[in-house]
Amino acid sequence: MAKNTMDLVRAAAEKRLLFLPHAMRQMSRFDPMITTEEVAIAIRSGEIVEDYPEDVRGHSCLMMGVGQEDRPVHIVCSPKTDYLAIITAYLPDTYRWDQGLKRRLK
Repeated sequence: MAKNTMDLVRAAAEKRLLFLPHAMRQMSRFDPMITTEEVAIAIRSGEIVEDYPEDVRGHSCLMMGVGQEDRPVHIVCSPKTDYLAIITAYLPDTYRWDQGLKRRLK
């Protein structure tokens, strides 16, 4: 992934995280829930695993980071000028992702 995209994500996240309604619904589905702080931690320590430069919502990407109790968290986000839009966040399913949770299984 382009280092520039990661720079944009981290710079936007430093300003503010804006959780879209879909993200909040997804984050509340799990037991335990994914907290906003967990997303912030995962963004700071995570890496981009898929980049979507042509997304209709604007340039976005899928990140994989580690949250509470070392559990993996996937975050789809879109860097904006004044904030990082959190489109969704979820716990990756091992049936859909490789062992490292960074590549989709076909």
